[in-house]
Order: sequence, then C-alpha cells, then structure tokens
Amino acid sequence: MTQSPTPIHETVREHYAERIKNSASCCGPSDCCDPSNNLYPIDLLTTVPTDVANTSYGCGDPITLASLKPGQTVLDLGSGAGLDCILASQKVGESGKVIGVDMTPEMIERAQTNAKRVNAANVEFRQGYLEELPVDSNTVDVIISNCVINLSPDKKKVFNEAFRVLAPGGKLAVSDIVTDGELPEIIRKSLSAWAGCVAGAVEAQEYIGMMESVGFTDISIKPVFFDKATVDSALDEMKLDVTEYPREAVYKAVYSAKITAYKPA
Repeated sequence: MTQSPTPIHETVREHYAERIKNSASCCGPSDCCDPSNNLYPIDLLTTVPTDVANTSYGCGDPITLASLKPGQTVLDLGSGAGLDCILASQKVGESGKVIGVDMTPEMIERAQTNAKRVNAANVEFRQGYLEELPVDSNTVDVIISNCVINLSPDKKKVFNEAFRVLAPGGKLAVSDIVTDGELPEIIRKSLSAWAGCVAGAVEAQEYIGMMESVGFTDISIKPVFFDKATVDSALDEMKLDVTEYPREAVYKAVYSAKITAYKPA
C-alpha cells in the first residue's frame, strides 16, 4: 500500500480490528447487521458454518444483487471477514475467481482462515485501500461491496478505481448507507460516527453524481431500510445531546440501499 492513511482510515481500521478481535458484528451493535436479520436468503447462509455466517459487517445482500454467474471474476471492496467472498465463490464456481480487498490486517487474517475452513480455493485476499486497489485494470467482471464505500474519505476516488478495474460491460453491485438530506455538522466531523457507518454517508444524488463523473451508467439506487441500530450506536459513542440533535431527524436521513451501475461495453 503506497497511499498514506488519513485519520479516518486509521479510526476505521482500529474500530474494525477491535470488532473482529471481540467477534462483534457490523459497524454498530451486534444485532444491527446480523446476517440472520433477513439480509441474506436463508438457503444462502446454510452453505457456510454458523460462526462464519455471523461474522458479517454489512447492511445488505450484494450477492443476490450481483446475479453472479459461473466463471466470473469478482472483487469485493472491503471484504472484512470474508463472508461475501465465500458466498460469491460458490456462485462463480471453480472456473471463477473472487478477490477480497481490505485495509485491516486482522480482517485479512480472519478472512483467510474462514476461506480455508470451507475449502474456498478460488478466493484470495489482498490488503489495500479502496482508493488505491491492488488489482489490474479491466480484469474484473463484477464488483460487490457491503456497507464499506460510505467509510471512505474519498468516495470519488473509490469509484474511479472501481471503474478502472472493471472490464468493459462489468457490473457494480453494492449495499451501502446513503442519506436523504444533510446530517448535522457535528456528526459529519465525528470520527466515531464515521466508523459507525453514519458520518461518511452522502446523499443519494451525490452518490449517483460521483459514479456518473467517473463513467458509470445505468445507475440505480433502491432504498432497503432505515437502520436505527447503526445510527444509535454511532450517536451513543458520540454522547450527543439528543435534545439538540433529535435522533428522529437522523433516522429519517440515513438508510441502507441496493446500488447497481455498469461500465459501458
């Protein structure tokens, strides 16, 4: 990794390193993004051990959204403990390949262990930043990501890198947190709220604009649910005065979404 980490990178990395050491799920409390909380189809989760399935840090199901096919090369942005990579490997089969990129060494180590446990020989994990992907240009058929792009301090650079590594006609299929309206500035500036998947979320139209600016087309953002648990966790860590910053206003602004886009053929 040649990029210098920002304070946001360092905070997020420390946050998730601690969560994997303590076997905690998600960016917030353990139940906010538990995969058993209707994020994935049950038949999909039964293909992996329960403890692997429970090591989820996402806010949706990019696997189903991606509609993966045998033989494809898949890249997971912010692969965490490897759950989505393992599920993707089953979809692309032995003729396909899955690459997971994460900046947290503890996550890479756990992901490698989990992949070995389920004999996912077509999966590899690389340490790196989403803003500087350790992946060759025009080599990936599908990019997936699960509640990670919102954590980046330079999302346009992430989208630019995603566009670079996708092959012509390639698909981006991610679950992420976006907003409908502005968040209070004190939340935007809070590092704990960044790590909590709240402060870094941008308005849906801004998200679309960044993707369009690097070349993505056929962009779709579909709301899934308002994630109160994630918001509560981030605000609790900030110890905000709820009379001054009513949580209901934040609840209305922050939501999970299914997002797809394509690199022109």
